[in-house]
Amino acid sequence: MTTRIPARFAKCAAEGRPALVTYTMAGDPDLATAQAILEALPAAGADIIELGMPFSDPMADGPGVQAAGQRALAAGQTMKKTLAMVEAFRRKDNETPIVLMGYYNPIYIFGVDAFLAAARAAGVDGLIVVDLPPEEDDELCLPALKAGLNFIRLATPTTDDARLPAVLNNTSGFVYYVSMNGITGGTIKATNSVGAAVQRIKGHTDLPVVVGFGIKTADDAATFGRESDGVAVGTAICNAVLGSLDQGKATAGTVAAVTTMVAGLASGVRRAKAAA
Repeated sequence: MTTRIPARFAKCAAEGRPALVTYTMAGDPDLATAQAILEALPAAGADIIELGMPFSDPMADGPGVQAAGQRALAAGQTMKKTLAMVEAFRRKDNETPIVLMGYYNPIYIFGVDAFLAAARAAGVDGLIVVDLPPEEDDELCLPALKAGLNFIRLATPTTDDARLPAVLNNTSGFVYYVSMNGITGGTIKATNSVGAAVQRIKGHTDLPVVVGFGIKTADDAATFGRESDGVAVGTAICNAVLGSLDQGKATAGTVAAVTTMVAGLASGVRRAKAAA
């Protein structure tokens, strides 16, 4: 098992703040720009990077992330190119954890054993595969753990105490709490219930709990970081890429649009605990 994820959460805890988990889509809007974004994220304030594996038929992604995936696929992104992005990143950064996030279909097509071996060799630390429930652990979760990769599972507002042990079984690295019933990028309406849900989950596990789906601003990061171990932001970053494009193509401002947003989010997590 890689140690970058627990080491990073320990570092953030020692600094008295939650971790900032940033999601960016591999290959969006093109391979070179996506690589530049990936490599710029740690200096901008990202503690952990979720790298999206573009897929044509997503289930949990809202319009912003779906569009990012479509741009990446249109630009020719493949699983091999995504893994190569991680490998190139690792030549410059051997400390920032990278978690591949997406769906099982592209992994199944690649071949589970071949994928896990390539991911481990490239420097991937963990996987979030949103369409594989615990009942399907034999498919990917258990082989991933055996290969030394963390397998991060999602809990949602509908995951009750009866279901939670099954969700947490074989989960490692951290638990991703989906702050709402819906797709990525929505609006969190029950703010107070998120903190209570995080505390409930923490009563069942010693793993860090990261809150995601619907966090867009530095104030959001500060608010939802008060009672969690980390906040995850994806749609807002994908939208920052979109807002920088000219006729669908990257511009001189594309990487800066992302790093400026991430720096703002990083300022939010740094005042989260102070505001508690």
